[in-house]
Amino acid sequence: MDALDAGPPPLLTEPEDGVPFVIDSERGLQRCADALAEGTGPVAVDAERASGFRYGQRAFLVQLKREGSGLWLIDPEPFTTLAPVQEALEGIEWILHAATQDLPCLAELGLHPHSLFDTELAARLGGLPRVSLGAVVESLLEVRLAKEHSAADWSRRPLPQDWLRYAALDVELLIPLREKLISLLSEQDKMSWAQEEFEYLRTHRPVTVPRSERWRKASGVNKLKSPRKLSVLRELWSARENMAETKDVSPGHILPDSALVAAADAMPRTVPQLLGVRGFHGRAAKREAPKWLRAIEAGAQSTVSPDSQRRAAGPPPPRSWKDRNPLAFRRYRTARDWLTHRADELEVMPETLLTPAVLKQLCWTPPEVIDLESISAALRELGAREWQISQAAAVVTVAMLDPEPLENF
Repeated sequence: MDALDAGPPPLLTEPEDGVPFVIDSERGLQRCADALAEGTGPVAVDAERASGFRYGQRAFLVQLKREGSGLWLIDPEPFTTLAPVQEALEGIEWILHAATQDLPCLAELGLHPHSLFDTELAARLGGLPRVSLGAVVESLLEVRLAKEHSAADWSRRPLPQDWLRYAALDVELLIPLREKLISLLSEQDKMSWAQEEFEYLRTHRPVTVPRSERWRKASGVNKLKSPRKLSVLRELWSARENMAETKDVSPGHILPDSALVAAADAMPRTVPQLLGVRGFHGRAAKREAPKWLRAIEAGAQSTVSPDSQRRAAGPPPPRSWKDRNPLAFRRYRTARDWLTHRADELEVMPETLLTPAVLKQLCWTPPEVIDLESISAALRELGAREWQISQAAAVVTVAMLDPEPLENF
């Protein structure tokens, strides 16, 4: 039969050994830890959150699988820590897919990998066109995963059996998937690159926006031009955050960003005026109306007015460079184009070869003397890994020394 007529790969709908019971007791947790300690090789790890339903990003289910240990599902809610599991996995490599999503919530439970293998990042380095777990499994293991419930409310108890089946499948094939990706990266001479990336991912703590400044990320905040209205939005945002944290619900479930922005723009003084603002409807709007009005008044009377624009840590958006800093604009556009070409040669995405944030910062504030040594040092200071520097520094150096003329853009 022709390969084109073979049809889709077989669909995997359940783990090989079935769906295990969920661990929710200290005795069960210790049994899980003992089994994991007796296993061999790396451990596959995943976590499910309730984004959009609960406040914060904590884990509501942890999945683990190790050869000789079996597959385990843990409900973290009854426990203050999963320290027995951490102790059982001391010195063991963890396999995760898109680890940046799960490492923070796992750390809240006392789980920290000793070493890491990220199958999504490995797939990116390997040049795979699609890097979701389902796509990578289908490409390399020739099987399809039954993928559903990714946006489910994982705080629900008890968790439905089909949800648990979905969660178990997230770790079912990570161990053989790792082996396939190691072979792929080794064939391409990229395994050392991957190891650098994994270690950076494991140890790097990205800078997060302080809670007091998160209101600036509200959708539609650019509609508010006056500092007074921005102060009102800041107070409304803070009031919503406090309510959401107290009730343990997603802030968007209380009121959407658009309602807060509309209220900051209208600055109503009475309950009827407030409830007439677009988006201010439902129980949270009516029941908490006095709190919303107090927040509006506090913002209107605040003597600490925020700037209309947040002072960004990095350079301004490149679209403004052409007039503000034409040389930086030329250098950035030339370097970006050449890096795209180099990434194509290496069969990686351009942002994997060098992140846009690093390139923008370098072009906006370059070293005083531009040569390979100074560019390499600047890239290193900005967080680029050694493999990135070895593959990108020369390209960036030449582009910055000889940028395309302005009229070419």
